[in-house]
Amino acid sequence: MCKNYNSCLFILMFMVVLFMVPGNTRAEDDQKAVKDAVSNFYTALNNMFKGDLELMKEVWSHGDDVTYMGPGGGIKAGWEQVLSEWESQASMKLGGNVNPQDMKITVGRDIAVISNYEIGENLNFDGKPAEVKIRATNIFRKEHGKWKMIGHHTDLIPFLDK
Repeated sequence: MCKNYNSCLFILMFMVVLFMVPGNTRAEDDQKAVKDAVSNFYTALNNMFKGDLELMKEVWSHGDDVTYMGPGGGIKAGWEQVLSEWESQASMKLGGNVNPQDMKITVGRDIAVISNYEIGENLNFDGKPAEVKIRATNIFRKEHGKWKMIGHHTDLIPFLDK
C-alpha cells in the first residue's frame, strides 16, 4: 500500500481532505438550510397574524409526533391538533409582526433546535397594540432532505391566555 512514511502521510492527508471536507460542507449546508427554515417559519407566523396559513402548512411536518405549546397556553400534539390551533389563531387576525432575535442554533444530522426571543407587536382583543417579547424554542427535523418544524414552544402572553 505505502512504500515509505512520506507516501503514507500523503495518502492519509489526501483521505482527510477527501472525506472530511464534504462533512464540513454538509454541516454548513444544513446550518444554512435550518436558518432558511427558521426564516420561513417566522414569515409564516407573520402571515398567520393576517389570517393566511398557507406557508404555515408548508413549514410544519404533518406527523403525529409534532407538538405546539404556544403563547395562549396548553399543548397540542399531532398535526391535526397543531393545525387546528393555528387555524384558531389565524381567525383572530392579531396583525402586527414578530421576529426572532438572539438565535442560538444547534444542528444535528436530522434534528435542529433553535432558541430565541420573539419580539414584536400584535393587537390585543380590544384592538390595541400589545408588545410581544417572549422566549421560544423551535425544533426541526430533516424529512426527505427538507427541514420541517416538529415543535414550537413559547412563553405565555397574558392577553392570549385562555
